[in-house]
Amino acid sequence: MSHSLGIVIESLVAVLLLLTIGYCMLLNSRLKRLKADEHSLKATIGELITATEIAERAIGGLKHTVRDVNEHLGSQLTAASQMSTHLKGMLAEGDGVIRRLSKIAIAARPLTPEPETAAPKVSTARAVAAAAEAFSERRRASGLAA
Repeated sequence: MSHSLGIVIESLVAVLLLLTIGYCMLLNSRLKRLKADEHSLKATIGELITATEIAERAIGGLKHTVRDVNEHLGSQLTAASQMSTHLKGMLAEGDGVIRRLSKIAIAARPLTPEPETAAPKVSTARAVAAAAEAFSERRRASGLAA
């Protein structure tokens, strides 16, 4: 019996060794896959770091561009504001000139009434004054005059 007990124990140890070898082979294949995944993960991390560095440089360039645009835009806005003020003054002066021209044209009208039977003749001064008044009214109506 001791001989058969030894064979059973030896057989059990052999089966356990076979199971251990099979499990080691399974673990070895899983470790190989894990190593391959580790290499691809390292490559992905490297690409991500490179992309992050490129994005940081691009953001720095954008910040510099925004700073430059801000400076130039501020000076251009100041110049545009000054030009707008200047143009408003010029329009006001033009409006004053037109008013004086219309007063001159009204003063230059003949005092004698024209006969109604004949076709009414419009003097050149009156035509210029009427055109100037119409132009001035259109400027005021559209909000362009100061």
